[in-house]
Amino acid sequence: MKHTLNILAVAGTAILLITSCKKDVHDSPEASVSEATLNQIQAAGFSTDNIQKMDGGYLVEGDIFLSDAELASEPTSPNMIIAEEEQYRTFNLVNPNTYSTIKVALNNSSSQHEAVFSSALDEAIRRYNALGLTIKFSRVTSSPNTTVVAFYEVSNVLGSSGFPTSSGAPYNQVRMNTYHYSTSTSSTNINYIATIIAHELGHCIGFRHTDYMRRAYSCGSGGNEGQAKNGVGAVLIPGTPSGPDAASWMLACIGSNVNRPFNSNDVKALNYVY
Repeated sequence: MKHTLNILAVAGTAILLITSCKKDVHDSPEASVSEATLNQIQAAGFSTDNIQKMDGGYLVEGDIFLSDAELASEPTSPNMIIAEEEQYRTFNLVNPNTYSTIKVALNNSSSQHEAVFSSALDEAIRRYNALGLTIKFSRVTSSPNTTVVAFYEVSNVLGSSGFPTSSGAPYNQVRMNTYHYSTSTSSTNINYIATIIAHELGHCIGFRHTDYMRRAYSCGSGGNEGQAKNGVGAVLIPGTPSGPDAASWMLACIGSNVNRPFNSNDVKALNYVY
């Protein structure tokens, strides 16, 4: 996710600072990204707006890391329903026969954030495991499938992750930027950070943003995050609403310190996929 500079007026007087999975306003990709790479990113099903070059790949849509190898790979499914404003999944999903339990470790380089990140990760895992899905998450200290990594960077990036592999493995890393998070262990802060971890874990198991086709719905601005027929895909999940869903855990943007547990439509989507 990314922290934006957007401020929305509420009832004429209140203001809400918005956090987002993608920075708004800018429409031009970084000049350092080659045209060939831009074409690969577009072919993978992502917008070419606001791309950030990172070690070994690129950050797109504000919180999705695409490695160079992933950009060169082919999707595993040709089936597609064009998205509007429902819940969506990628072509690749976690294989529950191989990964019925996804082992998650916290690799925290910030001792000040250890307590709150640990509690927030536990809460994020609790939210998923309470649904009785065909996959579950488990905290481990070694040999994880996915590692939550704390890092410090003075930037708009709140956190990032990626999508499942073609072999059915969950994405292996969630990155959380301590620059944006309080060390408080209050329930408000724990639930806020848990919401963001749960969002990034959602990407790791194959969920795209709920407002994929019109991110202005939750962010105040922005359009389609990218074409959906190729690359990682954006497949409509049956049973989810055809209109906007204001409380979905996979919306692109979220208000600061907001707790966003799974709503009824999120539960439908998670149970349909897993």
